[in-house]
Amino acid sequence: MNQPFKKYISRLCLTLLALGVALTPFLLSAQSTEGVVPQNAPKVSGGFEPDSIGIGDRFVYSIEVEKDLVQTVVFPNFVGMAGQHYELIEDRAVDTLERDGRRLKIRKSYLLAAFQEGWHHIVPQVMYADKNIVDTLYGPDTLDLLVTTFQIDSTSHALFDIKPQKTLPFKLGEITGYIAWSVVALIILAALLYGLKRLLAHYGKSFDSIFKPAPPLPAHEEAFAALERLRVMHLCQEGKHKLYYSTLTDILRAYIVRRFEVSAMEMTSDEIIEAMRGVDIPSKSAIDLTMILREADLVKFAKAVPESEESEAAMRAAWEFVDATKPVEEVVNEEE
Repeated sequence: MNQPFKKYISRLCLTLLALGVALTPFLLSAQSTEGVVPQNAPKVSGGFEPDSIGIGDRFVYSIEVEKDLVQTVVFPNFVGMAGQHYELIEDRAVDTLERDGRRLKIRKSYLLAAFQEGWHHIVPQVMYADKNIVDTLYGPDTLDLLVTTFQIDSTSHALFDIKPQKTLPFKLGEITGYIAWSVVALIILAALLYGLKRLLAHYGKSFDSIFKPAPPLPAHEEAFAALERLRVMHLCQEGKHKLYYSTLTDILRAYIVRRFEVSAMEMTSDEIIEAMRGVDIPSKSAIDLTMILREADLVKFAKAVPESEESEAAMRAAWEFVDATKPVEEVVNEEE
């Protein structure tokens, strides 16, 4: 080995040695602070209740922490704490057990169900955060939970097939009670029907009058009632002229259908006017009907906006048309 190369190796070793001496305090300080928990850190403990269960049964897992009032701890969630062998039934709220000055003792409980037999070992743990320290605190003891299952010894018990359904003879005594109560119910029902029949006969009625539908109103009375309902709605005052005239003409169409047997509901205004020419009605009534239908067409199709006086006049004309064309009741002379 030549002399210059030896000098280069010596200088490199001296440089690395000096760099190691310079960085030693920083490495020691970092190592001393990593994963170190202060002496006044919270104390963690836990327990099972009960500590021995059957498979599928429930138990309570509790974690207790004794800490300073300002210290912060985070309890584990179910997945991180229990794993896949348990099912969380209820995640209960944190309870305060006692408080002595700045010292506080709290408890977090979980209601679980176990579905894996054998011994289960869990160490209570919480997350602890204080200034620049975030660490996991563990309890001093490992908790043991025994989950047992049913042991079936097939060698000491004989297995049998399911027995077929057995057919038993019919006995009258099985339905005697039902027959007696049915007879009593029929007698009571017959007595009620007889009493109702006597009561209806006292007022000159029968069972048919109860279920008979009420006769429909005459065509003109139904039209008057519909016109009165339309009048009190005040549609024109609200600017709903198209709805007002559509309803008004529908009332007249329905009246014409019942009164004169003209299919006015499927006809246009011109077809109704032409069909009513063959009907014996007063000439003023025909003029009123034509005026109402023409004015309604202007409002519905030409978007005309009539005055309030015109709308009221159309209502009066419709009322007079029904009143003038309604059937005339014949007055029978008592002497005749």
